[in-house]
Amino acid sequence: MARTTVHAADVLVAGAGIGGLTTALALHARGITATVLEAADEIRPLGVGINIQPAAIAALTALGLGGALAATGIPTREHRRLDHTGTTLWTEPRGLAAGHPYPQYSIHRGELQLLLLAAVRDRLGPDAVRTGARVGTFAHTRAGVRAHTHHQATGTTAAFEGRALIGADGLHSAVRAQLHPGQARLSAAGVRMWRGMTEVEGFLDGRTMIFATDDRAARLIAYPVSARHAERGRALLNWVCLVPTTAPDGPDAPGGPADSSGPDDSAFHRPARLDDVLPHYAHWNFGWLDIPDLLTRSPRILHYPMVDRDPLPSWWHGRVTLLGDAAHPMYPIGADGASQAILDAAALASNVARHNDIGTALHHYETARRPATTAVVHTNRDMDHAERVTADPV
Repeated sequence: MARTTVHAADVLVAGAGIGGLTTALALHARGITATVLEAADEIRPLGVGINIQPAAIAALTALGLGGALAATGIPTREHRRLDHTGTTLWTEPRGLAAGHPYPQYSIHRGELQLLLLAAVRDRLGPDAVRTGARVGTFAHTRAGVRAHTHHQATGTTAAFEGRALIGADGLHSAVRAQLHPGQARLSAAGVRMWRGMTEVEGFLDGRTMIFATDDRAARLIAYPVSARHAERGRALLNWVCLVPTTAPDGPDAPGGPADSSGPDDSAFHRPARLDDVLPHYAHWNFGWLDIPDLLTRSPRILHYPMVDRDPLPSWWHGRVTLLGDAAHPMYPIGADGASQAILDAAALASNVARHNDIGTALHHYETARRPATTAVVHTNRDMDHAERVTADPV
């Protein structure tokens, strides 16, 4: 039997995604050390583009990351609504243009994750993030929490002890599963979603996000995500295609592949075929942007199930709580997922610093964040439903 090594830490964070890494930085800024336990052997820049809302940018800027964000992402200026011919229906200012004190950034998710990872290792030390350490189970001890980890390839195990455990381990959270063993299954939106990135010569003013819909409820969202491309007069365009499906056993159905893929979130980045998505957009052409060409020239197309879960009645038990997608997975409709995880991290660190008793701190963190994120989950569901009903000619 493999011998288990025990490591001591202050606060344990399960998951080195955007929420987990931001939590480590926010705790460090308050004088609290953290050890981040990550299942992957290597943290690579996975994913495509995301949007970070001004309130979350304020939190990251307070952590000294404003310059790095500006050098990487695009400060989105405008949200433009179109039909499938490219005709503008309405526009809405975003970020600084909307009067916020901080911008809204469109950025590659993987680049943001690596930016956060570099900051954690620089400030907390190279061993602050332990890769190949998948959190499986945890147990309360007299002094705190012990988290048991294993390395999937070698089968080796380890145990980490800290004052608290923060479950930031994503949609298929092992921490959440132990806190709520009868948790609800994934709730499907009935939407197939494909994502990709394509380099183009230019895109409007370089700081605009478009949202287009046709009369069959097919949707397209696109926006530039790379400051480095913009410096060369190009645009790295992140695009998302959303098409409704009524198939009860399709890839988005509860209990289908999305729900049985296990604890590895990389299963939610499945490669897809161009032929699956292109027929839905063959008749789309804006004149200034050829949509079929945009999809065809994407080096890689990913398929994502559009799912969430019903909000939990609680996140916290003793010295353990949840954060980000582990706590409140939501439809990616309002560009809120990563932003809410960042706001979770800021609130958690503030409360841990304010209260000597860790259980009290986690209770106040949940009181501050759970109602707000529950409202976002329901709002995003309502927004998705409204978009499909509005576009449906029936």
